[in-house]
Amino acid sequence: MNIDEIIDRIYPLPLASKENLKQFITEVDHPKGFCLMESNKIIPQIYFLKKGIARAYASTENNDITFWFGTEGEPIVSMKSYVDEKPGYESIELLEDCELYQLETKKLKQLFNEDIHIANWGRKFAERELVKTEELIISRQYKTALERYKDLLREKPYLLQRVQLGHIASYLGITQVSLSRIRAEIK
Repeated sequence: MNIDEIIDRIYPLPLASKENLKQFITEVDHPKGFCLMESNKIIPQIYFLKKGIARAYASTENNDITFWFGTEGEPIVSMKSYVDEKPGYESIELLEDCELYQLETKKLKQLFNEDIHIANWGRKFAERELVKTEELIISRQYKTALERYKDLLREKPYLLQRVQLGHIASYLGITQVSLSRIRAEIK
């Protein structure tokens, strides 16, 4: 997905504002398995996936808990770093070779002060991330594992071909054995 489409999906900008924003966006490539963001570190950039897939996870003593998958067109951001300039909670691992657009948070915040359209774009960006977080929390609190799996099949079926089942089970908050039972039940 190209950067114009990604920007417009968040919030359409006037051409001059979009061009101003784009001049500070660079393209970077990283291989599968690359740790794009590490927990407990301030991340001074936001990214947008041009091509590939990533996962966000938190590590516990015994395992990693996946709580987000990002695919083409989606932003990758540590909201704690973005908003408060403090170390984030999550690590981001690339699950495929990825092509990304990178934007320095400091530069973006400077643009917020210079261009009201970009400031509104940044507000919509943060609002969309907040809604995604809210949906995730509600899903985890009120839906069964079977319901969460059915939601995944409906909303992001391609994940089953592109992501290890262990990561999907972790994302659903269940074991791989439970995921296998749910999959067998649905078939």
